[in-house]
Amino acid sequence: MFLLSRATASLYFALAPLSAQAAACNAQSPAHSVALIELYTSEGCSSCPPADRWLGELSRRFAAERVIALSLHVDYWDDIGWKDPFAQAQFSERQRWLSQLAATSTVYTPEVFAGMKELRGWNRQDVLEQRIHAINHQPARARISVLMSSSGGTAVDLEARFALVDSARTGAAAQGIVIVFEKKLSTEVRAGENKGARLKHDNVVRYWSAPVMLHAQTGHAELRQTVKLPADWKRENLGIVALVQDVKAGEVLQAVSMPGCA
Repeated sequence: MFLLSRATASLYFALAPLSAQAAACNAQSPAHSVALIELYTSEGCSSCPPADRWLGELSRRFAAERVIALSLHVDYWDDIGWKDPFAQAQFSERQRWLSQLAATSTVYTPEVFAGMKELRGWNRQDVLEQRIHAINHQPARARISVLMSSSGGTAVDLEARFALVDSARTGAAAQGIVIVFEKKLSTEVRAGENKGARLKHDNVVRYWSAPVMLHAQTGHAELRQTVKLPADWKRENLGIVALVQDVKAGEVLQAVSMPGCA
């Protein structure tokens, strides 16, 4: 449960209509900025398992109000001996886009971005904590409320409401996104560079919504999405993330995370 100021709480109840069913499965972003960490990885990459373990530890070391750590599996390793079951082409595209924003044409695995900015030296504690500290000490430039509801069937309903703070409205090209991730995944790799290894993964992105643009004048947007849950997704290991990104500046304006209630 987040601790809210009166002003933030007022906005929260204005943004997120709660029902008895949804009340146990909703979240509101805090007043400070949350650090969104994105690891680009692949089961076909022999240097990636240490980074996968690092990401799992990261999500246990830091509270969700400070750090949201996500693992995005790319597909450009899939033709080199092993097809990663968690890879999606859109994650390869996002990695290339983030690299273009950083004025570099090189993409590689494992690669880490913090707040959409590349984080070289991510495995050095001082480098990592300095970046997280810098992000956390920024006032949030957007507010997010997210809720999840389930009828007990094979799908869940996600609703997110996004609002830019006044100081962020001018010139921002802001988008809202909702994500479903899964913890405690593992694979017995039978080919490629990691042949014979059992790889374990946490916070693997399973679903990444199409973005919704925040209104240029009001700074608000809503996103409602029904997500079908494949049979191999373990409901008890799912989590939800909602974020606002500025596609012009290449920055995360705010993010929030919560366990799923499917």
